[in-house]
Amino acid sequence: MPDRPIILGMTGASGADYGLRLLQCLLEAGHPVQLLISKAAQIVIHMETDLRLPARPRDIQRVLLEHYRCDPGQLQVYGQDEWTAPPASGSALARAMVVCPCTTGALAAIANGNSDNLLERAADVTLKEGRKLILAVRETPLSVIHLENMLRLARAGAVILPANPGFYYRPATVGELVNFIVARILDQLEIPHALLPRWGQDPEAR
Repeated sequence: MPDRPIILGMTGASGADYGLRLLQCLLEAGHPVQLLISKAAQIVIHMETDLRLPARPRDIQRVLLEHYRCDPGQLQVYGQDEWTAPPASGSALARAMVVCPCTTGALAAIANGNSDNLLERAADVTLKEGRKLILAVRETPLSVIHLENMLRLARAGAVILPANPGFYYRPATVGELVNFIVARILDQLEIPHALLPRWGQDPEAR
């Protein structure tokens, strides 16, 4: 399904580099991406990275296309109120959806089917259509409410993938920690990568 886009939602949780690195990997691998980015996510990106995004979705799209140097038709950016955008309907085919990073607020909204914005609606569509939904939750500690929402979504078919990087391969940079989580997401999407060595593989084999 290389022609089917991957929907990437970015919310205002800390860990903007996770979502941006995932976006970079998807674009470099030639996959079409539909990016749903919240206003809170834009603020966090400004706080945590050197990337400066404008306010309007079309302007964000232009900046990211230039930043990642990908084909113009490969990336589409939609605002949270664009209800006529393809991700809002199950008739518009998509390969999968990832929310990275995912706030516990977005987690709760998706778990309860709120669909108050395009990101939440797209996640609801992904679940109802039986497509893969991956939620890279970025929060600690977790309350009983958070855990119950995760359990509810896991039972509905979502993949709960907390942004908890491993250390067994002895990462030396923040970027390598980010790659660990992005690699796990790409594995769930069945997209080949060489971001880090596999368990039992020579650490130098990257």
